Amino acid sequence: MKLTYTAAWVGLTAAAMVAATACGSDGGAKTATEKADKTDKTVDRPADRPADKSETVTAALTRATDRTEELGSAEVRTTTELAATGGEPISMDGTYSWGDGAAMDVEMDTAAAQMGALQDDPTTRVIMVEGAYYYDVDPQPSGPIAGKEWMRVDVAAVTGEAGADNMAANADPTASLRYMTASTEVEDLGEETVLGKETTHYRGSVGAEHIEKSKLTKAEKKAAIAALEANGGKLTCDIWVDGKDLPVRISQTGAGMTVNMDFVKFGATEEITAPPAAQTGDLTEQVREQRDAAIGQ
Repeated sequence: MKLTYTAAWVGLTAAAMVAATACGSDGGAKTATEKADKTDKTVDRPADRPADKSETVTAALTRATDRTEELGSAEVRTTTELAATGGEPISMDGTYSWGDGAAMDVEMDTAAAQMGALQDDPTTRVIMVEGAYYYDVDPQPSGPIAGKEWMRVDVAAVTGEAGADNMAANADPTASLRYMTASTEVEDLGEETVLGKETTHYRGSVGAEHIEKSKLTKAEKKAAIAALEANGGKLTCDIWVDGKDLPVRISQTGAGMTVNMDFVKFGATEEITAPPAAQTGDLTEQVREQRDAAIGQ
């Protein structure tokens, strides 16, 4: 099954990139007091001085971040373009949850993710929950997933221990909103209609130097810098926010990839759970060995 494992490795890596790039922030909803305090610190100026344009942008992004964290989950549509492969963008549509740790339940394009050796259907269902990926595959004739419907792989086997820790600490897919509040390079590009909604389009870039000088909390700075390191040191984002202070679309670029995420509907999503153990085969060690071998080359 060497060929099968190799195909799976490519698909797993692509899926992990989508999740890791889209994730961020310090996870979990904040209390109203914490949010108010954070907003006040972000826009800290004398009462007699009117807000300048950058402060207005920062305040708008802070409101959007806080509102999104409150809701905790969303139906999303994402596409990921990998510069290294130059291939077809990988699409993933489904549910993302961040209210109680990162979790997702999506349908991924089988061909674009190079999962065809394990799944004949045009899309492959992928669940990420409790530190593991689960892939809905065709039962194989032999090996660890012989006769099994699901293939399980620890997140750490795909992303490495540091990547897994980063994902665990960064549970909110809208971290770019919070990170952009620390940037001095954010601009308001005006009103645009996206997904049938009237939105304001913001664009900015953030690096570690912005985070270090920001008024984010110590925990937020640590999470932000870890996420930036995983994305090549700098993150560039386009963010469209509607009149309800909710992101409609986020497009972010870093580490040789571009991830576009559309928020179709917020909140009220079903709980994401792992598939039955009896229907699951574990390929964690095989994928970890391949990852280690690839890094060692």
